[in-house]
Amino acid sequence: MSSIEFPIVGQHTAARFDDLLSRPVKRLMDMAGAALGLILLSPVLLLVAILVRLDTPGPAVFRQQRMGRGGRLFWCLKFRSMTVDADELLGQLESRNESPDGVMFQMKDDPRVTRVGRFLRRSSLDELPQLWNILRGEMSLIGPRPLSLPECRKLASLDPEPFRTRLAVLPGLTGLAQVSGRRDLSSLRTLELDRRYVREWSLGMDLTILARTVVVVLSRDGVD
Repeated sequence: MSSIEFPIVGQHTAARFDDLLSRPVKRLMDMAGAALGLILLSPVLLLVAILVRLDTPGPAVFRQQRMGRGGRLFWCLKFRSMTVDADELLGQLESRNESPDGVMFQMKDDPRVTRVGRFLRRSSLDELPQLWNILRGEMSLIGPRPLSLPECRKLASLDPEPFRTRLAVLPGLTGLAQVSGRRDLSSLRTLELDRRYVREWSLGMDLTILARTVVVVLSRDGVD
């Protein structure tokens, strides 16, 4: 898969993740967690796929190119929570963007979201196919969320250095920003939290974020 011209962060940050012990342990946790999740949740995955197909026309799984570590592009998987013409309709809804700074599109009552899609988003079940991305080594359980290419370009223009920093690690199924009130965060605050994660990373931090994610999901705040 190709990559986009976003130079990676400096050597001092990358070195933290090149440690001979910590990085392999993190990868082992990712593989074990993703494999176990896919096995234990296989009935849920099948049921969700059926519900998505019965609810509206279109595929059960939606894939979109997103940016990973070092600017490498990969196909990020999600259960489809919107109508198949969602991208075409986005232009008509831009004026109703409710995000704090307009960089990422957020809309509370987005008409593109399907009936089943609303439930999937509230419960974060739409993210489960990304366990496969983790097994493939394209994502991690914990890390900055992978962004679409238009979002990447906007954020890189907004604040280039923090954006480059977030590319030093694999994107995550959940991350520090997602358990810190993501829906109310500005893009700059999200970048700040992503940079903090990269610079202060430890296995203990990953376990803390994982535990906080469970609380967030169970409280129905959801994780994007």
